[in-house]
Amino acid sequence: MCGVIGIRGAHEAAKIAYLGLHALQHRGQESAGIVAAQGSEHVAHCAMGLVQEAITDDHLTALAGTAAIGHVRYSTAGESMLRNAQPFSVRFHGGALAVAHNGNLTNAAQLREELEGQGAIFQSTTDSEVLVHLLARESEGDLATNVVRALTRVEGAYSIVILVNGVLIAARDPLGFRPLSLGRLPEKSGAYVVASEPVAFDLIGAEAIREIEPGEVLVIDEHGLTRAHVVTPSAAKQTRACIFEHVYFARPDSRLDGRSVYLARKALGAALAREAPVDADIVVPIPDSGAACAVGYAQALGLPLELGLVRSHHVGRTFTEPEQAIRHFGVLLKLNPVRDILAGRRVVLLDDSIVRGTTSRKIVKMVRDAGAREVHLRIASAPVRWPCFYGIDTPNRSELIAAHHSIEEIAHFTKADSIAYLSGSAMHAAVASVAAAQTKPSFCDACFSGNYPVPVCENLRRLPVMNEVVSGDDDRTLN
Repeated sequence: MCGVIGIRGAHEAAKIAYLGLHALQHRGQESAGIVAAQGSEHVAHCAMGLVQEAITDDHLTALAGTAAIGHVRYSTAGESMLRNAQPFSVRFHGGALAVAHNGNLTNAAQLREELEGQGAIFQSTTDSEVLVHLLARESEGDLATNVVRALTRVEGAYSIVILVNGVLIAARDPLGFRPLSLGRLPEKSGAYVVASEPVAFDLIGAEAIREIEPGEVLVIDEHGLTRAHVVTPSAAKQTRACIFEHVYFARPDSRLDGRSVYLARKALGAALAREAPVDADIVVPIPDSGAACAVGYAQALGLPLELGLVRSHHVGRTFTEPEQAIRHFGVLLKLNPVRDILAGRRVVLLDDSIVRGTTSRKIVKMVRDAGAREVHLRIASAPVRWPCFYGIDTPNRSELIAAHHSIEEIAHFTKADSIAYLSGSAMHAAVASVAAAQTKPSFCDACFSGNYPVPVCENLRRLPVMNEVVSGDDDRTLN
């Protein structure tokens, strides 16, 4: 998962992008970068770390221009290193080009092999650089036509922002896997803004206009905004927005697919209470993403909600840390129990999901050590049994505890008195129940169901930088 932002038509656009990246920090904590443009002159800065560490006041002073794009990254394809930090910025025969990408391209291996055979030289080990080469090779038509032509060659998930000689382009893949929204700054500047989530608009004082449609390309230049389509949604069959965005990744104060993420999570918790009630004294959310689900669960059962685990906000999201060892240690740094709340109580621990199970095991032990009489785990989503190849860091099925263990075995591993997940059908119904646009929702749930909207296995097995992603067992079982 990554976060992207783009602005055009604003004085000190890079500073606005910097603020927007702060609002998107939850989507990636490995590296951050901004490319600013004044006409055909682009200035770039990328560095490892959080936004406030990677981009200083001095960097922002150098990033002058009225257009800018920014990126926060956590790696799904390609190692966690500076050369993979985005946005990518290059000079090509048409001038200056920069790209920031959220998602995964499932045919990147074939495209990279083809491009290298034609003399292309890659500087990074990430699939996103394929987009740079494809875009740089298109020069026969107008800008929108060239972008559409390049994007019709890629498959998989992409929500991208592009700068070409100071012109801002935003595009979303035809199935709409990853979110991307359009906004506008107040009338004084009238600058357009695009971002992975509309929470970025709140911070910079922009008005949210709408979500960018699946398959849509927007070009923003001195004449305003024009649009084109890579592939129309009807030609792409149904859209497939990622349901895990509602479960975990998006900020609760965001709106995705026309829905409040907070209300969707409350609905998930209420549905879980109907499917898996438990005789307990208190409901305790596992901070932070389990909080809204816990509210829904507690309200549905009439149980008190207590903040029995306190989070240190100086520690980032452990799931989006690049190394497993950091995730393990991060749990102890991140959470601390409130013994006066937990001691002697029958506790329901409410979380949004379990991926590897190791974090849950540590938290259950922490709550028991604080004196809890019983600890019951309730998970407000279906079991994660399949890897995601569209931009979430669950690439190896051997790492997913629910892929190889029964519910009883997971309870034994985590040392919980009981554990229950929300069913897949109830998960879909809960998210869909939240008021939204007229269109009937259709989500990608491949990590829960194994039903992949875009074929992935052969493509990803051939991707050199992801040669540990797919095991032999996966080759036989993935669709």
